[in-house]
Amino acid sequence: MTDGKATATRPAPAAAHAAPTPADLAARPALRAAQPVTGAQSLVQALEAVGVDTVFGIPGGAILPAYDPLLDSTKVRHVLVRHEQGAGHAAEGYASATGRVGVCMATSGPGATNLVTPLANAYMDSVPIVAITGQVNSRSIGTDAFQEADIRGISMPITKHNYLVTRADDIPRVIAEAFHIASTGRPGPVLVDIAKDALQAQTTFDWPPKVALPGYHPGTRPHAKQIREAARLIRESRRPVFYVGGGVIRAGASAKLRELVELTQIPVVTTLMARGAVSDSHPLHLGMPGMHGSVAAVTALQKSDLLITLGARFDDRVTGVLSTFAPDAAVIHADIDPAEISKNRVADVPIVGDVDEVVVELLEALSAETEPPVAERGAAWRAQVQQWKADFPVGYTAPEGDGVPPQYVIERLGAISGPDSTFVSGVGQHQMWAAQFISYERPNSWINSGGLGTMGFAVPAAMGAKAAEPDRTVWAIDGDGCFQMTNQELATCVINDIPIKVAIINNSSLGMVRQWQTLFYNERYSNTDLHTSVGQRVPDFVKLAEAYGCVGLRCESVEDVDATINRAMEINDRPVVIDFVVERDAMVWPMVPAGVSNDQIQIARGGTPVWHRDEE
Repeated sequence: MTDGKATATRPAPAAAHAAPTPADLAARPALRAAQPVTGAQSLVQALEAVGVDTVFGIPGGAILPAYDPLLDSTKVRHVLVRHEQGAGHAAEGYASATGRVGVCMATSGPGATNLVTPLANAYMDSVPIVAITGQVNSRSIGTDAFQEADIRGISMPITKHNYLVTRADDIPRVIAEAFHIASTGRPGPVLVDIAKDALQAQTTFDWPPKVALPGYHPGTRPHAKQIREAARLIRESRRPVFYVGGGVIRAGASAKLRELVELTQIPVVTTLMARGAVSDSHPLHLGMPGMHGSVAAVTALQKSDLLITLGARFDDRVTGVLSTFAPDAAVIHADIDPAEISKNRVADVPIVGDVDEVVVELLEALSAETEPPVAERGAAWRAQVQQWKADFPVGYTAPEGDGVPPQYVIERLGAISGPDSTFVSGVGQHQMWAAQFISYERPNSWINSGGLGTMGFAVPAAMGAKAAEPDRTVWAIDGDGCFQMTNQELATCVINDIPIKVAIINNSSLGMVRQWQTLFYNERYSNTDLHTSVGQRVPDFVKLAEAYGCVGLRCESVEDVDATINRAMEINDRPVVIDFVVERDAMVWPMVPAGVSNDQIQIARGGTPVWHRDEE
């Protein structure tokens, strides 16, 4: 149900990590080292020149030459993580919270291969990061030298671009290009692999470098004819829906999109990657579509006659069986990446361009119309979707007995912490509940692993988001399974004064897998229990948190939920970990089972489909 590849560009930000365009570089004052420098010194100076303020990483033999001059930098803060995967996810959290390029660093071999998952994750979700890895000496490449791995070849399918640098003179140019590529067009990860002898060699530092990327010219301005045709379809439609993907957030287009929604009064759905692109409190917002989307959002898409698709990619978790998705709808598809247009669903009006510019031009075209406004003609459709929204709100049934509903915990977490907080989730049931039961009122307030679905994402990504925005409350909402994959980064948070807050939704199991085993495998729970045979929870998360130097809290009753969250909110000098012991058999509803049409959405176990397509 994700729209993993958020596929729009972001206007070059003025803050740190703004990617230098060739024109930017040419306009900057020239810098030249007064004396020869090493390639490693040149690397650090290049990072400073492109505006890097934070790098997450771990030193090792091949990258070690870079760590010596990094110690002397007054502009770049290095955060020593406990695992390279944590470095990569932290860079993603930094980038997702701010829109700037996140940076991580690792050594050769296993250091570099430990970045593969974050690189793949960033590629799927269009997150702009630059990963810098050390490589063995250039003369040893291909000899199976100690800690050698062809990380460039390994990462080629999961990076937007990558480099192998064997000459010290090339380092400034490559760094400038990497940041430009990562953050323009469709954002994504770029890998820069640098041979150790290139880091040790003598060179000069010249800035700005000459950047020439003859094959890379991402188009941002949409074609006027396509805009006119899109406006015509919008005017003529009777059941239109804005289908909004994460590309709207990457493009910084949320404010303009709200203007367009209010002008046209067309209902809007926001995918998992687009939560917050349109505020949940907006009356025309129907919620999230897809496998665990709201009935109103799924139904509106299925019954629409026009999909105005902005920065989304018709992901399988949204569409269900593709051939049955929105069968009566014409499609306007706007995306920065031409490869996404008509890849899964053929577009009637394909628009290649920056989503922000597309929205601006649609606003102009529709504001200038002389016919009755779209808003006046859509009253009956709006009434219908609002009825679905009222009849089938996203909710949950409280468990029997004293069990704590996990949905309630997350609902209260969002309400108490408030819309200015940032919420970062792992993957599984807690992720879906966090997407459903927290109200997102601003873009970049929701960070998760969408397309790749990476367990262990939450804690290090929350660490990166908090490092980027230290004055903002950042919650990692994690499952007890996800948390045990990367909780070592709590040590990083303590030592580096990054006081995140962690809510563990502890159902003593791999919850989403258990839900599928309940529904589709006759309750045969093969290898999903995380406690012992006598029900002992291992580890004790409160003791674990305290061992790391965090505050550990536990909540086992509904009556204590608010007090526990409020206690965590009062602690801001170190990380806080709350072990919420919740009902283990709670399930995520609504649900469209994999491999069936969205027409078969169900609202409870054993329930019949909410509606059929032939019902009007």
